[in-house]
Amino acid sequence: MRASEADDLAFALTLADEAGRLVMDRYERLERIRHKSPKDVVTEADHLSEESMIGAIRARHPDDGILAEESGEHAAATTGPVTGGRGRSWVLDPLDGTVNYANGIPFFCVSVALVVDGSPSVGVIHDPARGEVFAATAHGPATMNGRRIRVGEKDRLSDCVVALALSGRTVTSRVGAVRRAARATRSMGSSALSLAYVANGRFDAFAQQSGQWAWDVAAAGLIAGRAGALVTDLEGGPWFDLARGARSWGVLAARPAVHRPLLDLVRPAR
Repeated sequence: MRASEADDLAFALTLADEAGRLVMDRYERLERIRHKSPKDVVTEADHLSEESMIGAIRARHPDDGILAEESGEHAAATTGPVTGGRGRSWVLDPLDGTVNYANGIPFFCVSVALVVDGSPSVGVIHDPARGEVFAATAHGPATMNGRRIRVGEKDRLSDCVVALALSGRTVTSRVGAVRRAARATRSMGSSALSLAYVANGRFDAFAQQSGQWAWDVAAAGLIAGRAGALVTDLEGGPWFDLARGARSWGVLAARPAVHRPLLDLVRPAR
């Protein structure tokens, strides 16, 4: 790990820890829940978590850009829009899995990533309910609570448990094909935490076609990749591109041996 990455990782861990504390302070004691869309909600915990991280970043790295789920894009002082992919930008999801959180289901997380010149450099996924912290840098190992982790060792898709959420044309046939080919599929309600679970083998693969944005995948995708997963989009191409902006992201992460057969099943119809 490079010295600069180590410093940034330490700061990201601090951000995620404080955000996680704020989230847990209000867990199952929420006062305000607002409908964000027909399928999503936002809580006071989302806003407090995000404000805490943005405030700390502005105090420590005032020239860095920020892309956050609730407040959107905060352009960098010297390099312009975050979606331009230049310079340093923090990509934040203050509470991924808000519907779970609001309903008392303990599967949610805080996601913090630092993107440098368009590529994830540091990633932290903090699960405050279980006290687990997944982390990685672009030149270091993936870890959970400081211990190095690797993807699972299964080489046959028929042995794999897959975190799955597909949509679009032919979705019924594609989902059915994966369910027949894999041992089991799951949909957990937090894409960031589910993707991080690929890094230590709790999930053997993760495939989601929609409902994800940069803040859902930036940290967890880096962590899964540094743990040995092959991470791509659902066409088999690069998985991370800030220029996508507000468009939804598709990501497939799996042990290399099962990535291709799973890609053939989940690839969107053309």
